[in-house]
Amino acid sequence: MQIFDPIEPYRDELIALRRDFHQHPELGFEEHRTAEVVEAYLKDLGLTTRRMAGTGVVALLDGSHPGPVLMLRADMDALPVTEENDVDYRSRNPGVMHACGHDAHMAMLLVAAKVLSRSRDAIAGTIKFVFQPNEEIAGALRMIEDGVLENPAVDAVMGLHVWTPVASGRIGITAGPVMGGLDVFKMTIYGKGGHTGVPEDAIDPVIAAANLIQTVQMIQTREISNLKSTVIMFGKISGGTKSNVIPDKIDLEGSIRFLYKGGPDSIEQPTERFRRVAEQVCRTHRCTCRIDIVHENIPLINDPGMAALARRTAEEVFEDKNAIIDNVTIASEDFSEFSERVPGVFMFLGAGNEKKGTTVSHHHPRFNIDEDVLLNGVAMHVHGALNFLTLPANGKGGDRQTLTRP
Repeated sequence: MQIFDPIEPYRDELIALRRDFHQHPELGFEEHRTAEVVEAYLKDLGLTTRRMAGTGVVALLDGSHPGPVLMLRADMDALPVTEENDVDYRSRNPGVMHACGHDAHMAMLLVAAKVLSRSRDAIAGTIKFVFQPNEEIAGALRMIEDGVLENPAVDAVMGLHVWTPVASGRIGITAGPVMGGLDVFKMTIYGKGGHTGVPEDAIDPVIAAANLIQTVQMIQTREISNLKSTVIMFGKISGGTKSNVIPDKIDLEGSIRFLYKGGPDSIEQPTERFRRVAEQVCRTHRCTCRIDIVHENIPLINDPGMAALARRTAEEVFEDKNAIIDNVTIASEDFSEFSERVPGVFMFLGAGNEKKGTTVSHHHPRFNIDEDVLLNGVAMHVHGALNFLTLPANGKGGDRQTLTRP
């Protein structure tokens, strides 16, 4: 397709960049080598860069004509996962792996920056390239606090995620809620230790924990509408020292995810309901508890106008119109902090290919992607930006006039 003519020559460079990042993964706010590579690449394009939030990198590309400011964002951090893939470019950092595709996100945005930097005459406005650290633990807020949405003020934002649950050659673009809010809890149930032979002399936090895990599940089925997706999951339980000893405490950790604005002012209030039920279950078992909850991510909601623009762009990039699908997940993403403040769209670039073994879920030690889809990601960045920054004032679909600032 002609639309790929300025992008196709960079296929090998694109894959090489992705594999280099994959070989050298770094955890959130520790992306020092990663930031240096990103910064050097952008400077070689003649762009002025600046650091934010420690390891974050931002660069501006001014078009030949005045216009709005569009932000394109990629995340940089890896995960504390030991890679099990038998590939030449496997992680060289023990216990750290790009198991979520952020390596691909950086590579695609860097190559898009190269293509766009050679298309200034077609740009009416400014593109802000943002490489964000620590997406896994809400690094977007640090970038916002450091002023990433200002100087110049951002009018809209676009981002995408390689997504192995979606088949290669497809892309998910949906208006409205597309990713869940996330609250993470840690709690300790306190009882009274004793001998398992005389449990009546103890206060057993184990049975309290077992009851609590079951009972809180009623929140999403009996207290919150089934039309409002809510998931309460426990990921860690620990306590006790020996089979015949009743411990004096049990520690639990987990997450609460939801596809709506779930704060204390909401009707649903999933986190507040969780706290109420947990405390009452512990009281029933004569236990006490301490509950600490961190509000990590808010729901990611795509602006209708930006989603329309992205779908129109995808119609240009993907030959098959059926390749554009709806995709919604309860997983969370801190891109939501950007789209909460300015009109935004977040897309899911299909990267699952059974023949290539790339259908393993994200965050898994054998996670990998179909690298053939990377050119599509670059094209979505490039042509999405050009469509946004060259639309006529009376345009349709994703026209800037249809955007609704949150």
